[in-house]
Amino acid sequence: MSVMPEFLSSDQWISHLFSSQAAREGGVIRRKVRDVERYVGRGPFLDEMKRRGFPVVENAGQFVIFCNCEPIRRVA
Repeated sequence: MSVMPEFLSSDQWISHLFSSQAAREGGVIRRKVRDVERYVGRGPFLDEMKRRGFPVVENAGQFVIFCNCEPIRRVA
C-alpha cells in the first residue's frame, strides 16, 4: 500500500484501503484496530464491510478483512 497522506476523510481512508492490489484481487488485508477507530470508527467501518459483503475477524488488535464473499472455514 502506498504512503498515507497527512489527512484523509473517513471515505477517503476506506477508498485508500480498498485500492491495494490484494483488495482489488479479492484477497485478504489487515489493519490495526487502533487505526480503523482513529480514521473511520469501528461502527462505520463494520457497516461498510457489511455493505460490501466482506467478512471481518478481529484478533490481537488487528482486523483481518476478506475482500470476497467466500465462506470462512476454521481448520485448526
